[in-house]
Amino acid sequence: MGEAVPAWLGEPGWGAGTGPRLLDRGALLCARGGPVAADHLRAEGARIAAVLAAAPRRPRGRRLADRALLLVEVAAVVALLAIVLSLWATNRQLNSELAAAQAAQSQALALPTATATPAIGVVLLPGGHRPPVDGRPPEPGEAGGIPAHLLPVVNAYVPPPIPTPGPEQARRLEIPALSGDYPIVQGDDWEQLKKGIGQYVGSGRPGQAGNVVLSGHNDIYGEPFRYLDRLQVGDEIIVSSERQAHTYVVSEVRVVEPTDVWVMAPTDDARLTLISCYPYRVNTKRIVVFAQLATDEG
Repeated sequence: MGEAVPAWLGEPGWGAGTGPRLLDRGALLCARGGPVAADHLRAEGARIAAVLAAAPRRPRGRRLADRALLLVEVAAVVALLAIVLSLWATNRQLNSELAAAQAAQSQALALPTATATPAIGVVLLPGGHRPPVDGRPPEPGEAGGIPAHLLPVVNAYVPPPIPTPGPEQARRLEIPALSGDYPIVQGDDWEQLKKGIGQYVGSGRPGQAGNVVLSGHNDIYGEPFRYLDRLQVGDEIIVSSERQAHTYVVSEVRVVEPTDVWVMAPTDDARLTLISCYPYRVNTKRIVVFAQLATDEG
């Protein structure tokens, strides 16, 4: 049987890195017991060194695996930050363009007599674009593609000229249920919708018989129509010209195909139609809100 381990070896903190303490104990034993104590100390030191050497250590491969996992986690965090910064920069640029366009529009308020404008003549609903996903900027065009038989018509389409501003044209759109208040511009092509809500050239005038057709983006340039799907039957929408504000009441909210241009057709009654891409940042459909002029105005 081996000799018992001295009680001082069980003191807290004994283990690797306790060489200095061992030397202090050895000096004390040598002073008290001479050569015999020194031999005993060497034997104890050898036994303890063997025990420490036999202590389990983490395999080298495990340590390398832990370091590799740490590097992967750091790389994932860096990639996520890069994506967030890219989206932030894209939205900031789009909002800057919106502010600049609206500032320019607010300066163009000369009001001569309005010119005549054409009637409906399109095969796709306005506002179509490829959404800004994966760090890519938005682009005009249909996110879901254009039917082959319509490509010649779409490619040959030229937006009608912007009519001369007039006092009876729609200038402001308010949607109280969505806390929305937006400027209205004439025309609904790519450039005009950067400035605000675009009225289809040739559609009706606020408060009068006819279909006032307004389009806006849902995920770019301020996202004015992002929450159209939250509107409910009975909600009020206010369209103002320079002379008067007119209240319309929502009668229906519907999701349609981009080719359902019938929603823009002229009407005999006083109607308002709001159009935007749908769903949010997918944009393969259109959401359409129909509203009728309030009865106390009709």
